[in-house]
Amino acid sequence: MTGTALVTGSAGFIGYFTCRALLDAGWRVVGLDGLTDYYDVALKERRHAMLAQSEGFTPVVGLLETPDLLADLFAQAKPDLVIHLAAQAGVRYSIDNPSSYVQANIVGTANLLEAARAHPPAHMLLASTSSVYGANTEMPYRETDKVDTQMSFYAATKKATEALAHSYAHLYDLPTTMFRFFTVYGPWGRPDMAHFKFTRAILNGDPIDVYNNGEMMRDFTYIDDLVASILALAKAIPEAGAPVEGDSLSPVAPFRVVNIGNGAPVKLMDYIAAIERACGTPAQKNFLPMQPGDVPATWADTQLLTALTGARPQTPVEVGLKHFVDWYRDYYQV
Repeated sequence: MTGTALVTGSAGFIGYFTCRALLDAGWRVVGLDGLTDYYDVALKERRHAMLAQSEGFTPVVGLLETPDLLADLFAQAKPDLVIHLAAQAGVRYSIDNPSSYVQANIVGTANLLEAARAHPPAHMLLASTSSVYGANTEMPYRETDKVDTQMSFYAATKKATEALAHSYAHLYDLPTTMFRFFTVYGPWGRPDMAHFKFTRAILNGDPIDVYNNGEMMRDFTYIDDLVASILALAKAIPEAGAPVEGDSLSPVAPFRVVNIGNGAPVKLMDYIAAIERACGTPAQKNFLPMQPGDVPATWADTQLLTALTGARPQTPVEVGLKHFVDWYRDYYQV
């Protein structure tokens, strides 16, 4: 399966690696990114510049919510595959600036779906988040669990995109896969992410903020594993009425939701300890209470992912964090 792929958020952390993997697999890739200043724009520009070294990559700079931008892009590129990764990210920032989440996540996704209706791709894959599980306490999280108790506005907007995508899959027979990410980390990551902030602080000799007094667990997913799962799911095109065991396939649409996680939660203090070992120095820890919108634990059930692709993420955090710290030292010349 090759052809033309449209990847939104192509200058982002996950988008960059996804585009690179598609190019390596022989796809022509059109990459759309708004290059917004939520975090270091130079980092985004560097990622896009590296992708542009490939003749198969076409960069497009623009915002999802811009009227007609996606409609025109679909009409020109006629993508066979769409991987929608662009979004306003961040749980805590959504408390301070909710309007940016409405525009990028809800309006932007609606524009994408309308463009796809006019020029249907063979498969659409849209990013959601483990945050949609919200206040659920039964773990591991399964795709068929009820998800009506989001704890942050960010999570609420991502749950809204799942509902929007399902309606379009039903109305216009658009094969659609939503994947719920679980705490992705690795080289070229976002500076607002925990592993990035912890590494920067430790190497600078600054204290790190540890929320909920360290009593947290996350299902950390290494970037290479995540991208491999995305490309494998691209081949698993949903077909209404053809479920596999434990499927989340909709009874009325070619639409399913799939978790992408390691399936093995790690204690936050163990995660920090792995970063300390990779950095070669202990962290000064500033223990703080839980922040609004956060949850104490996440844990993905990955049985559906394995059933659809034959594999699941499994890189240990010790290995993944060593790769990240090595990249950080090289990139920032520390």
